[in-house]
Amino acid sequence: METLDSSDVGVLIAFAIILVIDVVALIVIPQRRKPTAAMAWLLLIVLLPLIGIGLYLLIGNIRLPKARREEQARIDGLIRDRAQATGAAVDHSDYPRWQQRVVEQNETLTSIPAVDGNRTHLIDDYAGSIGAMAEAIATAERFVHVEFYIVAWDDTTRPFFAAMEKAVAQGATVRLLADYVASRKVADWKKTFAELDRIGVQWEWMLPVRPLKGQYQRPDLRNHRKLVVVDGRIAFVGSQNLIDRSYNAPKNIKRGLKWQELMTSLEGPAVAAVNTVFLSDWLIETGEQLEAEQVSAADLAPAGDLVCQLVPSGPGYTTENNLRLFLSLIHGATEKVILTSPYFVPDEAMVYAITTACQRGLDVQLFVSEIGDQWLVYHAQRSYYQTLLEAGVRIFLYPAPYVLHAKHFSIDDDLAVIGSSNMDIRSFSLNMEVSMMVRGESFVADMRAIEQKYRDAGRELTLAEWRNEPRTATFMDGVARLMSALT
Repeated sequence: METLDSSDVGVLIAFAIILVIDVVALIVIPQRRKPTAAMAWLLLIVLLPLIGIGLYLLIGNIRLPKARREEQARIDGLIRDRAQATGAAVDHSDYPRWQQRVVEQNETLTSIPAVDGNRTHLIDDYAGSIGAMAEAIATAERFVHVEFYIVAWDDTTRPFFAAMEKAVAQGATVRLLADYVASRKVADWKKTFAELDRIGVQWEWMLPVRPLKGQYQRPDLRNHRKLVVVDGRIAFVGSQNLIDRSYNAPKNIKRGLKWQELMTSLEGPAVAAVNTVFLSDWLIETGEQLEAEQVSAADLAPAGDLVCQLVPSGPGYTTENNLRLFLSLIHGATEKVILTSPYFVPDEAMVYAITTACQRGLDVQLFVSEIGDQWLVYHAQRSYYQTLLEAGVRIFLYPAPYVLHAKHFSIDDDLAVIGSSNMDIRSFSLNMEVSMMVRGESFVADMRAIEQKYRDAGRELTLAEWRNEPRTATFMDGVARLMSALT
């Protein structure tokens, strides 16, 4: 009878370990995960067991720690109670039934009601946006709340920092939240936060990754929100970070890349909701509840005729609030769906919603950048072009050297969304985002003017042109699409 030598035993042990890993993966990974993401993870683990399981342990959990999720749920309860106590929610009984349902869905998911009486002003000029926010901050009497994914002190943002310094000198309290990972990637980031200390801004990190201090979650779960609130009377939301248009990155400067953004100012009762999002994030990060800086929508005078509803989203919630909003609006549209997203990597539900809109006879358009600043996302995005073009989606490419970083879309002639959320898997599942749904023909008309600027500046991608793309490029698109599913 033959006996197994040491090498045979080693092979059997390795085979057994791999088998156990595969079986455990088959049981664990599909739970509460979309089929495409589960299949991508399983394929990686089967082909490269040790690497796959290592990556899964590092970035496989798409939820924030339980304590943070429970705190978000508690805060949602407080928001709901305050909204009910003030009775500030808009009467939407005269809306089309499907729009009523969208408003109700948003409030169910976030506890934030839609409110009437708002005025907005779209700003698509990069320096002009910084200037408008700085001008508002310089008039602060009580408080300034600033929250950005990326914060940097540079030649472009100096007016913003000078305005915060002036507000502090006038006796206003200025608070700032910055994403821990994103802001620390910027060159000379220490100088930025030393300047904040010098001028007297109270600042905190969002989603810090400091395991030795007990602060750890999946490291690529980020807070991607961008907002400013001044005294509870004016707010700003949109896509722009607080940094130079080149992001101060040598690779961007070498390529001459410049970011094209869209922000909006906001006045009226909905400012209270923007403030609530900031206060919620401040409370979660610091444990400090700023009761003195609460603002009630019922106490804010009407400034216009727009209905606005804030929809925060992210891994602190039990579901993808932004994705559900986007899908509901696309399915409800009857004439037009016009989408703008710098990083367009939709899940299957979004692809079906968009292509089904085409099959219903709607005018569906997509604005994206001609070039990309992130290899994986750029190629994953391109992998959807043929499906969209064949369905009838008109795709417009914003020209180099600009990166169209604006994030918004319009539905028919009376609904639109603007905010920080891309239409990609990362923004749906991994990032904390904030979107604002606006109901009002004047706002949509203003957004249509912005969309026309995109058409005039860029060009339309045709199906015939796309079919002539080199096979090597479309092969890389497919690889990137598979990798993008690892969420």
